[in-house]
Order: sequence, then C-alpha cells, then structure tokens
Amino acid sequence: MKTLLRTLTATLAWVVPALAANGSETEGSGLLIILFLGFGALIVVFQLVPGLVLFVTMVKELFTPATKKAAATVAKNSEGA
Repeated sequence: MKTLLRTLTATLAWVVPALAANGSETEGSGLLIILFLGFGALIVVFQLVPGLVLFVTMVKELFTPATKKAAATVAKNSEGA
C-alpha cells in the first residue's frame, strides 16, 4: 500500500505543473482580431436595420383599420384610370 501511495504521489507531483498555465497565451487580442469582430458586428447591425423597418411596417399595416385600406385602394385606382 505504501508503494502505491508513493507512486501516486510522485506521479501527481510530476503531472500537476504541466496543467498550470504560464500566461503567455493570454496577452490580449491583436488588432486584426478586434477589427474582424467589429466587422462582424457591423454586418449584424446593417442586417438588423432593414429587418426592423419591415417589422414596423408589418405591425403598422396589421393594426390599420380595413376601411382606411379600402379607401386608400379606391383612391389609388381612381387616380390611375
């Protein structure tokens, strides 16, 4: 049992430093990474604007009374004729 315990202790003492990070890979983001993320954010924002415009238009048309829609359609058709 003592041999097993000593072997386990020696193995753990040898393996644990390998799991520690030295901090060299956490120096921070480079300029190119920040620019890439910013470009991705701009793409998302520019796609959101038309989507919001379409959504607002849809909601506005959904809650417009049918009589106003019919009157606008009749007026539009009479102008074209």
